Amino acid sequence: MTVSSRLLVLTTAVALTSALASTHAVAQGSAPAGKSGRWKDIGKASTGNTVLLDAKSVKKGKDGIITATVQMPYTKPYETPQGKVVLSRATAKFDCTKRQIAVLESTTFSDLAGAHIMNHSAPKIPGFGTVFTSNYSGVALGYLCAQ
Repeated sequence: MTVSSRLLVLTTAVALTSALASTHAVAQGSAPAGKSGRWKDIGKASTGNTVLLDAKSVKKGKDGIITATVQMPYTKPYETPQGKVVLSRATAKFDCTKRQIAVLESTTFSDLAGAHIMNHSAPKIPGFGTVFTSNYSGVALGYLCAQ
C-alpha cells in the first residue's frame, strides 16, 4: 500500500468516525461543538429514557391543540422479531385542556440516526387518548403545555 493510499484510508476513517459521532450526538439531543441540534432534551420518561423534541415541528392551532414531533432513544433497546428497537419517533397532537394525546404517526428505528425503519404506523382517524409517563407522551405534554 502506498503512502497516499494509506493517507486516503486514514482520512476516510477519521471522516466516518466524526460523522458517526455527530449523528449520535444529534440523536441524543446535543449537537457537535459550534452547531445547533435539531432535537431538544425536554425530560425523562419514568423508564429513564430521554425525551427529545423537534422544536421546529411545534405548531399551536387556533383551538389550542399543539402538534409536535418527539423522539425517544432507548437506554436499553428492546427486542422485536425484526431486531432491536433503539429509537421511537412520533408526531402527535397534544390537548393541554383535556390532558390527552392523539398520535398522527409513529415510527421505530434500529439505529439512533433514524435511518433504518423497523415499523411505521399512521392511523386513518387519530383519536385522543390517555397520556403515559412511561413513554414520551406524558413528558411532551407536560413540557408543551407549560410553554
